[in-house]
Amino acid sequence: MSEPVPSAPATTVPLGAHPRDDGTEFALWAPRAERVELALVDADEHQTNVDLTLNPDEGIWSGFVPGIGAGQRYGYRVHGEWNPEDGRRFNPAKLLLDPYARAITGYVDYRGPISDHTTESNFESDTTDSFGAVPLSVVVADSPPPTPLAKPLPLDEMVIYETHLKGYTQRHPEVPEGLRGTYAGFADDAVIAHLVETGINAVEFLPLQHFVSEPFIVGRGLVNYWGYNTLGFFAPHAPYTSATAGTLGGQVTEFKHMVSKLHEAGIAVILDVVYNHTGEGGHDGPTLSFRGIDHGGYYRLTSDNRNDYDVTGCGNAVDTSNPRVLQLVLDSLRYWATDMGVDGFRFDLCTTLIRDDQHHVRQDHPFKQLIASDELLAGKVMIAEPWDLGPYGYQVGRWGQGWSEWNDHFRGFTRDFWRGATHGVQELATRLSGSSDTFDHAGRPASSSINFVTAHDGFTLRDVVTYDLKHNEANAERNRDGTDDNRSWNHGYEGETEDESVSAARQRSARNMMAMLLLSAGVPMITAGDEMGRTQQGNNNAYCQDSPVSWVDWHTAEEWAEQTELTRKLLKLRAEHPVLRNPNFRTHSEIHDSDGVGLGRSEVAWFSEHGTEMTIDNWHEAGRRTLGQYISDLDEAFLIFVHGGDAPIEFTLPGQPWSVGWTIAAHTGLDSELPHRPLGVGATITVPAHTVVVLHGQVLNHPQAVAASPVSPAVPHLLAAEDSEAEEGVEPVIGEEPASDTDETPADKV
Repeated sequence: MSEPVPSAPATTVPLGAHPRDDGTEFALWAPRAERVELALVDADEHQTNVDLTLNPDEGIWSGFVPGIGAGQRYGYRVHGEWNPEDGRRFNPAKLLLDPYARAITGYVDYRGPISDHTTESNFESDTTDSFGAVPLSVVVADSPPPTPLAKPLPLDEMVIYETHLKGYTQRHPEVPEGLRGTYAGFADDAVIAHLVETGINAVEFLPLQHFVSEPFIVGRGLVNYWGYNTLGFFAPHAPYTSATAGTLGGQVTEFKHMVSKLHEAGIAVILDVVYNHTGEGGHDGPTLSFRGIDHGGYYRLTSDNRNDYDVTGCGNAVDTSNPRVLQLVLDSLRYWATDMGVDGFRFDLCTTLIRDDQHHVRQDHPFKQLIASDELLAGKVMIAEPWDLGPYGYQVGRWGQGWSEWNDHFRGFTRDFWRGATHGVQELATRLSGSSDTFDHAGRPASSSINFVTAHDGFTLRDVVTYDLKHNEANAERNRDGTDDNRSWNHGYEGETEDESVSAARQRSARNMMAMLLLSAGVPMITAGDEMGRTQQGNNNAYCQDSPVSWVDWHTAEEWAEQTELTRKLLKLRAEHPVLRNPNFRTHSEIHDSDGVGLGRSEVAWFSEHGTEMTIDNWHEAGRRTLGQYISDLDEAFLIFVHGGDAPIEFTLPGQPWSVGWTIAAHTGLDSELPHRPLGVGATITVPAHTVVVLHGQVLNHPQAVAASPVSPAVPHLLAAEDSEAEEGVEPVIGEEPASDTDETPADKV
């Protein structure tokens, strides 16, 4: 049973640095500290330290400093007991960032004294001053938020475009060289024009909260490129700021300008946020902020308090069972949603955020309850990466109403189907229908499923059809990093080739996967560059490649023009025809007109190549590679014919009541392979091997249009929805692994 919705802890002063007319108010939560010094750094790198005052009831140290305003650099020195066995690693020699800093300037010098411990022992204090080797916080004045979207964009209408901010413009020929790789560069008219022309209306940025690289990556001469190593939950990543804006608050101004430009073009902004761990790594890593303020307060620790309890694989895990830490996360979300104009969030390793003080996963966690009840976050998109690396961390399908989830079932099946590694078409129907087996429960809509074939981690779409094996040698880990479960198909030759037949087959496969992504129920997510053949040369873990390996190559657009054109055509169809993006799960029940008269057709039906509905025997044909999905509403109908077979097939078009005529709206083959003329009912077309065909049907909505035969009953062909354990508010995870997603049982709803 769910507990009452908790309330955020009250504070007498706002945390962070807040400039006033005659100075700045500073406040830091450090309940177990014995003394806190505010270190003010001037232009000559001199420090002036000011002692803050403790409010013992709140554990907050605060103070007002006259004459201090925006642009002031600062840090904290936190005094207290050095007792790692009790989660206390206080060390005033280490200058610390403000967890609420709205801007961060400077870099980490990994050769400097950035650890709180000696090289001999992780549990022995190092008293060498870290000043000069660590970044500093910056006081930022309030400023107007960005221009909002003129019209709020419902999630079911979104087409999400996952992109790296720097990598998207670093090689863009039309972006001024000095702006490439920056917030200002992404706001360039040429960049926005490509997004609009493609049909993108929501950009999901890889992490833009200020992050740092891990020492082991820097030691290999590389950097953390993706950004999943956050250090400042309120600060835009400083290196993405143009030189003219600077990093003493200019990153905030430039970020807001970018959001305004995207909003003016009708494009929503979603941030990939990393609250599950921080850039400090394990307790043997650098001490830059949270660890020095209260190691045992911010991080999950093992039962003996000596080590971090790591369920993220990144060395530490943020402890959201602590009310003040949870407040930090919620305050950060509110700041980005209001002051910075962000429209939604994708939460990296989100399961970590719903673990209790015993590290158990709880779907009724205060994290979810507070988000659901927060007026400032109402209407914002919430997307979970629904897993972490801890016990029972895989929570796909269990997040409930108000949440969407990355659907890795869709990714795995789509790749498997088009490389010929599936049996029959039962799961094909389920994936096309929004993965009802996973999400159709507790009143959840089809938009709960974020469908994707590729993402930032793993192969690009071009590489999925070009490589069977990963090629990560450039990462300097002897090709041991990255997954081996790529489910890819090199079409007979590993790597790039000048063989035109191989290249043509690869591009066709890529078009098929893009078509399946954009035509399936749910919310599609395209990885930036997949619409124009971006490659990482087979690197499926390019997290450390701030280089042409990761940057979008705009010169591939001509070679992959058919991919680009298909993407645009399908997204235009999706935008213009609501039936292609129904927010709800469709049923096989008959459609009725406004007078309640049955029209003989249903919201969804499934057809064989013979132009008749699939039979039970058809559904159980293990070798079947062909399926037609019929979808309709009162106004129109579409028939999506998916043919994964190796030979052409004759396909007969169904007649009334399904349609009185058809036209081919799009297909993944060549223009010469399919007719352009209108097609009558009962017509037969030859569908080439490995092709998706989208047919637009005309419907009649009066009794004469209804065929003599009624709508046939649903057949047992789809993967069943998960049982009631998955409903929101139920706690199915302690002591029990989630049910398998491979069981096949009858289901009428898709």
